[in-house]
Amino acid sequence: MNTKVTEIMHVGVEAVPPGAKLSQIARLMLDKDIGAVPVSSGDQLVGMVTDRDIALRALANGSDPASLKASDVMTKPVVYCRADETIEGAVRIMEARQIRRLPVIDEGSKMVGMLSLGDISQCGHRDLTAECVAAISAHHM
Repeated sequence: MNTKVTEIMHVGVEAVPPGAKLSQIARLMLDKDIGAVPVSSGDQLVGMVTDRDIALRALANGSDPASLKASDVMTKPVVYCRADETIEGAVRIMEARQIRRLPVIDEGSKMVGMLSLGDISQCGHRDLTAECVAAISAHHM
């Protein structure tokens, strides 16, 4: 099983700057039907905002969401994989860090895509997907 991340990842991922308002990020998530948005400063990937970040870091702590920006709620440092990584290698990263999505960077550290559990599942790696879901969900059991 030597499938590379670049063979199944989503390309054309939209990133937002650290100063992006949460409402802008939430709208992007709704419009694109996604659960995570990368945050970049220039070409540098500096964080990720997930739907969970918005719920827990913006809403649950009583802050005024209208006043918050990506930099206020983003997860950092960013966990990522390399474009030439094998799917199995990327899954091991996801399992170890208990995350469902990985930004993909090239040899110049530029983000070139996003890899999700759904991507892995849809390309026929069902056993790896099941193993990864079990590892990611383990803390909820």
